[in-house]
Amino acid sequence: MKSYLLIVLSAILLVACSSPQKEMTTTINYPETRKDTTVVDDYFGTKIADPYRWLEDDNSPETEAWVKAQNAVTNAYLGQIKSRKKLKQQLTSLWDYASIGTPSKHGDYYIYSKNDGKQNQSVYYIKKGENGNEEILLDPNTLSDNGTTSIGSLSVSKDYQHLAYTISNAGSDWKDIVVMDLNTRELLEDEVRWVKFSGISWHKNGFYYSGYNAPEKGKEFSNKNEYHKVFYHELGTSQAADKILF
Repeated sequence: MKSYLLIVLSAILLVACSSPQKEMTTTINYPETRKDTTVVDDYFGTKIADPYRWLEDDNSPETEAWVKAQNAVTNAYLGQIKSRKKLKQQLTSLWDYASIGTPSKHGDYYIYSKNDGKQNQSVYYIKKGENGNEEILLDPNTLSDNGTTSIGSLSVSKDYQHLAYTISNAGSDWKDIVVMDLNTRELLEDEVRWVKFSGISWHKNGFYYSGYNAPEKGKEFSNKNEYHKVFYHELGTSQAADKILF
């Protein structure tokens, strides 16, 4: 499906680019990018200048201002393309379709996801048996104002009493694990942070997961992914008490 959409998008873009854009501005005044002459690395006697390393700090006000200036230039140019609105309508019509995820069976219940085609995140439903009443189990769209909070791994305990799942904000690889009581649909106090590249595997009164040590404040998104560990979390305990198994 993705390959088909890419082919369609490429074809539309080629048509758009080949169409005459008589009123488009041909001269683009790009923002000036500061060159830092003080950053020079010495690799075994060979000195290499890196004048744009300051842009690697994506949290600095200067980098933020540079990105905004670049976006302003780009959007001003794209805004002149007359076929852009039609292209958006065509892509919207292609992507606007209802979908349903593969259901998973847990005891007498089925859990699955659905999207009406316009929802930022798919909604998770639960029902008893194939013909039971459909109920909303989790709606990620209610977790943030802009729809960028998503739910990843879902794992039901072996006694079908609890559901553990991961939450990610703004597309971050960092995830939090929270636990729901499936009978009351209420969240437990258990919360596991700094999880990354992990599933959730239940065992007895808890679950295994993979994560890292908490990063330094201000370096949450720039630290290296080092020293990945396997932990075990027991329900009703704090994350600080989680055992490192590997």
